[in-house]
Amino acid sequence: MKDILDAIQSPDSTSADFANLKLPESYRAVTVHKDEAEMFAGVASRDKDPRKSLHLDDVALPELGPGEALVAVMASSVNYNSVWTSIFEPVSTFNFLERYGRLSELTKRHDLPYHVIGSDLAGVVLRTGPGVNSWKPGDEVVAHCLSVELESSDGHNDTMLDPEQRIWGFETNFGGLAEIALVKSNQLMPKPDHLSWEEAAAPGLVNSTAYRQLVSRNGAGMKQGDNVLIWGASGGLGSYATQFALAGGANPICVVSSPEKADICRSMGAEAVIDRNAEGYRFWKDENTQDPREWKRFGSKIRELTGGEDIDIVFEHPGRETFGASVYVTRKGGTITTCASTSGYMHQYDNRYLWMSLKRIIGSHFANYREAWEANRLIAKGKIHPTLSKVYSLEETGQAAYDVHRNLHQGKVGVLALAPEEGLGVRDHELRAKHIDAINRFRNI
Repeated sequence: MKDILDAIQSPDSTSADFANLKLPESYRAVTVHKDEAEMFAGVASRDKDPRKSLHLDDVALPELGPGEALVAVMASSVNYNSVWTSIFEPVSTFNFLERYGRLSELTKRHDLPYHVIGSDLAGVVLRTGPGVNSWKPGDEVVAHCLSVELESSDGHNDTMLDPEQRIWGFETNFGGLAEIALVKSNQLMPKPDHLSWEEAAAPGLVNSTAYRQLVSRNGAGMKQGDNVLIWGASGGLGSYATQFALAGGANPICVVSSPEKADICRSMGAEAVIDRNAEGYRFWKDENTQDPREWKRFGSKIRELTGGEDIDIVFEHPGRETFGASVYVTRKGGTITTCASTSGYMHQYDNRYLWMSLKRIIGSHFANYREAWEANRLIAKGKIHPTLSKVYSLEETGQAAYDVHRNLHQGKVGVLALAPEEGLGVRDHELRAKHIDAINRFRNI
């Protein structure tokens, strides 16, 4: 691994130098173990501890197949799917690996007694398999997490509809929280030159998810002037939705849970911010009963902030806790777009407010290659910025996942893999200097 790192850090290394590097037989990776899948049985979700289930192991280098690339990972990040993997919810990810392993002889590689996790990376291409023409060893890249087979016609209009669509590092093995990762070549995108490795690794999953959910025609199709309600607006996902709303001429109404998070939203340029804890909203009377009076009180607060207007688009991801309120406050003909359910998957809402007001609910899951490319392009141009708040070492990934699980973080949490320290990998210092305050916004909390 030292030779690989030396080549990456040398300004004189060529593609041929990388192609001639001897690859190690094994590498360090963050894993969960199949024989521990029941370790949290009977434990409440909140009390499940990723620090107990995530391991740093030496694992064998996987075979490189057609259309694939091996990437030296300089940095990665923690997403909610890493938390779900670590606590084996809603199901063990080994179920995904077993199913993928039955697809072909090549995919059998993924069905192992350990799962290398992680759905983000920034790094350098080491090897490419047969049929890869657009990327070569030595290319500095980031990876989006959509893995597709595209053997069915269903996926050729929108690759997210491929029947064999999977999230890399969650539903496949050999993910990005490791020193080396295996990806399909059509996951690769150019690394933004003005960002460090850890900054470039942070946006991937959440930035692309927010782009499709809010901006793309496959999502809400946001336009100028739209009032956009954003739950968790300073978090890993919501912080990108807030930026997209502001960059696209919309009006974000940012919902947060503390004065500090409200300040972050205002520092991004948002003017309408609701601290839900300070306002004391309780959308559920008890575990089984919602409180429509609280929906109405919430709607009244929104109208105060919008000059009497209702919400055009709701950017939903908390799920069960907030969904009834989200449907209620959306204007007639408006859109609720949802990509997750971090507070619970079983949503309840009053359908009268949906059908009689002609509202739409759109399910949105990650992004296709084009959407991910566009989202990354906006990062590279300095239009959207990473929301990295803290960086851990690979050895500390369990703690990083614990912090995300317990909502002790802001924005995105990064993890250094091969990068020996923060701040490396910047190529365009002029563009960086222009946007340095925005790049560091979440680091200065």
